[in-house]
Amino acid sequence: MMKKIFIILFAALVLQGCTAVAVGGAGAAGYYIGKDERDFDTIMDDAAITTEINAQLLSAKGVKTFDINVDTFRGVVTLKGTVPSYKIKRKVIKICKKVKGVKKVISHLKIR
Repeated sequence: MMKKIFIILFAALVLQGCTAVAVGGAGAAGYYIGKDERDFDTIMDDAAITTEINAQLLSAKGVKTFDINVDTFRGVVTLKGTVPSYKIKRKVIKICKKVKGVKKVISHLKIR
């Protein structure tokens, strides 16, 4: 069970560009959790939301996921990056809103 939790956390952090986990592995993940004000369950819920959004964006037509950063904090998803059009921006936001556990989506996405 604990291994599965660390795999989910690791995937979520790597997909959102957290170099501390990529460089430090499980030790860095433990440090990250220790420095966060959220409890462990909330961190895991947020990581699962981020992972699910990134997975859905990967399969979404016209969306370049490497241009979008997804960050989740207590169910609030913040999007940063660039997209090619307003249509894709709306699509990304819609995908985020459909993910279980998302309370709000804040978009800082810019149109290229």
